[in-house]
Amino acid sequence: MKLPFSVNLKDKVVVITGAAGVICSHLAKAIAQCGAKVAILDRDAEKAQEFAETLVAEGYKAKGFEANVLIKESLEKCHDEVLKTFGKCDILINGAGGNNPRATTDNEYAELGDETKGIKTFFDLEQSGVEFVFNLNFIGTLLPTQVFSKDMVGRKDCNILNISSMNAYTPLTKIPAYSGAKAAISNFTQWLAVHFSHIGIRVNAIAPGFFSTKQNEKLLWNDDGTPTARTGKILAATPMGRFGVVDDLVGATLYLISSEAAGFVTGVCIPIDGGFSSYSGV
Repeated sequence: MKLPFSVNLKDKVVVITGAAGVICSHLAKAIAQCGAKVAILDRDAEKAQEFAETLVAEGYKAKGFEANVLIKESLEKCHDEVLKTFGKCDILINGAGGNNPRATTDNEYAELGDETKGIKTFFDLEQSGVEFVFNLNFIGTLLPTQVFSKDMVGRKDCNILNISSMNAYTPLTKIPAYSGAKAAISNFTQWLAVHFSHIGIRVNAIAPGFFSTKQNEKLLWNDDGTPTARTGKILAATPMGRFGVVDDLVGATLYLISSEAAGFVTGVCIPIDGGFSSYSGV
């Protein structure tokens, strides 16, 4: 991978949740290229280790670990393993998250007569589906932070990076749980930045705009591969006229986790959205 620039992360222990996924695996590789020891955390232990082995084969320092971000005992067990393997965590990237069809409505707007159309409306959303998405994103950030940030207390150059979203600025139609959870992530980032400011831990976030991934492909693409009407709306509201690609996230990530570059930066959330958050529509 060609990095936009390199920062010195030599021998830093970087823990990344959801690291076997498309976005965070890309970030993990960029971070490994900067000299870090990367702990690849994922619910799928085999997938995590397979990815870690590809990094090791390329000459980087990495290992896969099984961790369920919704179960504190799982995270504590993982923390013990990371500690034995690499040492104390210097940088935590909370990358686990995502949406789920169980927390998604079929309609953008409630209309009279919806109950006769056979569609899933706001009134049909099940509590379990909403709780799963909200917890995966918010609780799945809070618990890893509780477990791994203890390593950082009173030490130099330690920080946390959370993954927010454009949904945190303006909620998108159809996905109330995901939008609400990401708004909570942005708020939590600011809260943590203040709370940890006296013990040497910086906390920041990035807010990706629209990226076409496995998690949202059903919303963006029809079964035949053609764009949905939603895709048309998104691109029309994105001044740069395209979806983001994972390379677009690397520069901001390296900047925020580098104490040399961003040592006086805490509590910020950087939009990486092609101008979406700046565009009024006219």
